[in-house]
Amino acid sequence: MTTTGEDRTAAHAGPWWWARWRSAALDVSLAAVSAAECGAEGLPFARDAGIPVPVGVLFGVLAGSVLLLRRKWPIAVVLVAIAITPAQMGFLMGVVGLYTLAAAELPRRIIVALAGMSLVGTAIVTFVRVRQDMARGDLTLGDWFEPFASITTSLGLTAPPVLLGLYVGARRRLMESLRERADSLERELQLLAERAEERAEWARGEERTRIARDMHDVVAHRVSLMVVHAAALQAVARKDPEKAVRNAALVGDMGRQALTELREMLGVLRSGDGAVRAPAPVPLAAVGVAAAAAASRAAAEDGVGEGPCLSELDELIGQSAAAGMVVDLSVEGVERSYAQEVERTAYRVVQEALTNVHKHAAGAKTYVRLAHRRSEIAMQVENGPPPELSSASVAGLPSGGNGLLGMRERVVALGGVFVSGPTDAGGFRVSAVIPAV
Repeated sequence: MTTTGEDRTAAHAGPWWWARWRSAALDVSLAAVSAAECGAEGLPFARDAGIPVPVGVLFGVLAGSVLLLRRKWPIAVVLVAIAITPAQMGFLMGVVGLYTLAAAELPRRIIVALAGMSLVGTAIVTFVRVRQDMARGDLTLGDWFEPFASITTSLGLTAPPVLLGLYVGARRRLMESLRERADSLERELQLLAERAEERAEWARGEERTRIARDMHDVVAHRVSLMVVHAAALQAVARKDPEKAVRNAALVGDMGRQALTELREMLGVLRSGDGAVRAPAPVPLAAVGVAAAAAASRAAAEDGVGEGPCLSELDELIGQSAAAGMVVDLSVEGVERSYAQEVERTAYRVVQEALTNVHKHAAGAKTYVRLAHRRSEIAMQVENGPPPELSSASVAGLPSGGNGLLGMRERVVALGGVFVSGPTDAGGFRVSAVIPAV
């Protein structure tokens, strides 16, 4: 788990401008050592400058204490170190100040300018000091030693801290960019996980809608016919026992068919129980696996549970005719096979339309038209006005109001067009056109 920028800001627990107490303790220690060094070097400076010794020592202590501000104002620390270079004091402050300046997030031109000033100042002071020593006889080397000593000393006190500071600053910025990239990746992963959860919730809602639609198609039609046959059975039980026996057999057959279809649906649902039982948070890495599993299940369902097709329309219309409905079926065009989903949807539209006739216009003459066209299949179920005393009222068939909605959803999902509404003659018409491809 990475640390975000907000967490790093909240973790600022040091005093004043320090981020940590450890950094403050280090700077205080360096400032104390620098003040002691400059104070000690203030003794010869006071003698050479002809000022009182306490003044020279105090000046050195104050100058060395500036190192305490190296993290806040590194430019000021380097400028003070350059300024006291002629007094031959502040070597520690110069080295640490240059390192801090190079490691800070400052423009390169400022770093180069101040480092050049420190290099030139150190070289000049060293050159003058060596010449004075040679003039007094303290050094007996040749003239070549003066430039050599000044160049090597200035480079030794300037180049290492600057190069080290540049390296540390680049590494720090690299780590910061990697941390920020990790933070952005973490946020993107969290966003993707939220989107995956939203898609999963949407898929669950779509699956619930599909299951409810299929349950409605299976139960509503079969049970509606069973209720109609039961009402007819009650009416003719005493007058025509043979017809009552036939109706009772039809009721039993339809009940068995309804139970068979319900068992198939419940079997499909139970097969996915173990995969969706616990609604626990899904890791992002499992989203692709879950999607592949869902696609495999969908393919398995399409291949195993084929469902009804257009070839079963004759049987469907025969069941309605056996329940007392007058149904006229007409087919136009050359019959051919379609995609499984197209045939299932066309069958369900006709089935639900006949179920609505049983519910709301029992006894009305019904026309079922099926047209096979080049790139689409069209179907229409139209019934005339119901008789004044319909068997629907006698049977007491309820209506949930979801049949037309389910048909429209099925057809529109395949890119088709669905239209339904009353006719001028007082009946009702359901029309649908489904693309064949």
